[in-house]
Amino acid sequence: MITAGVDVGTSGTKILAMDEHGKVLKIVMRDYPLYQSGVESEQHPDDWWEQTADGLRELTAAVPNIAAVSFSGQMHGLVVLDAEDKVIRRAILWNDQRTTAQCDYLNNVVGREKLLENVANIALTGFTLPKILWMKEHEPELFARIKKVMLPKDYIAYKLSGQFATDESDASGTLLLDVQKREWSQTMLEIAGLKQEQLPKLYKSSAAVGKVTAAAAKLTGLSEDTIVVIGGGDQAVGAVGTGTVSAGMCSLSLGTSGVVFAATDKFAVDRAASAVHSFCHANGAYHMMGVTLGAAASTKWWIEDVLNVTDYNSEQTAIKPENLGNNSVYYLPYLSGERTPINDPFARGAFVGMATYTSRADMTLAILEGVAYSLRDNLEAIKKLGVSFSSARIIGGGAKSALWCQITANVLNLRVDKINSAEGPAFGAAILAAVGAGAYPTVEEACSKLIAVTQSYKPDSAAVQRYEKRYPIYNKLYKDLAESFGKISAG
Repeated sequence: MITAGVDVGTSGTKILAMDEHGKVLKIVMRDYPLYQSGVESEQHPDDWWEQTADGLRELTAAVPNIAAVSFSGQMHGLVVLDAEDKVIRRAILWNDQRTTAQCDYLNNVVGREKLLENVANIALTGFTLPKILWMKEHEPELFARIKKVMLPKDYIAYKLSGQFATDESDASGTLLLDVQKREWSQTMLEIAGLKQEQLPKLYKSSAAVGKVTAAAAKLTGLSEDTIVVIGGGDQAVGAVGTGTVSAGMCSLSLGTSGVVFAATDKFAVDRAASAVHSFCHANGAYHMMGVTLGAAASTKWWIEDVLNVTDYNSEQTAIKPENLGNNSVYYLPYLSGERTPINDPFARGAFVGMATYTSRADMTLAILEGVAYSLRDNLEAIKKLGVSFSSARIIGGGAKSALWCQITANVLNLRVDKINSAEGPAFGAAILAAVGAGAYPTVEEACSKLIAVTQSYKPDSAAVQRYEKRYPIYNKLYKDLAESFGKISAG
């Protein structure tokens, strides 16, 4: 059986075909515009569809007879359609920061306790409900036209199948889903000013929701017999792609943003600090997740924009093993504000501790260490909820750096494993398609058959001790600078 996975990302769509043994047969990439201005970040859903359809045509020309297709997608994006199924406005994306006032209303007027009780998470600027409230306040005429509200990957599934559907993992990031009960929260719908019929039907991530329509088949080259499996949010589906689907497993992503993802069988809410997300997992259970916004984004900024070079490896060659944990320079990776655990859109990046002897290599090392410290912030928040693990699987562009993998293992004091697949969410989506089409009975069994560890980075005990002394210093720096960050952002 051949299945396809479609990952609707922020920078573009990645589509791959996989056989029943997990061998990737072909990968197709397509990109589309990103509209950013100030705190706003938007894309047009029709751009997603046009490029996905074009990419599928290329894929099916090379790999025919695709039995099922499933999806991963950037989470939280607000897609709204009118009564004629036309897109009302460009989608407001996960990294859009315009909703500070709406988040303040939800967290402080509606109240954190009410949010935690109904949807298990507090409001962050990236989530969907604050965007809905922003649109209701600032674009009331457009808001009044809304017939359907959906998430990015669900728009592609809708265009392919005609089914108005979503899954529980992606819906968890809307602030409209009762995560524990796995149903839309009537309380939150009333706050949003929406009716339940305006929201898609909920499914498990591996559920088949229909087949490809005749019109979509002509556009994409897929057969009308191709099964459409709904898929999930990029982080949950990316975890499927790493095999992080059993309780006690953890994955780390060093992509544009950095993610700590912990699979669990038990529902839990971070009532004390609201520092991490509690979401449904794509395997039908739950997961906890922490996100730092400036992971590989920090290295890209430093290497390409500041140093004005393109060779990432050469910038790391001057960093020796004995340098790890001995750096006097600290870096806070808050270039775009920060998500968890501090939830501060006004936080900013900072180098601290520079001296006349500080070198270019010291600065580069500080960035790699700063991101690892930020991942640890999230790991520690998850541990406080009673979740433990002895290793983590690492993915993302940053994971190509052996040095960064070793630093991460040292800072987290955790074995870090690389796996036999580097395709992440698109690969996870293809696995979900295989489960939805009946090739495997469960997501867990599919992952156990298709994914294996290929390389491990064990913590170096001496470096671990050095980082244990430095992590509290890093951890305190944000608290010391938070007030100043707010003043800087206010101008």
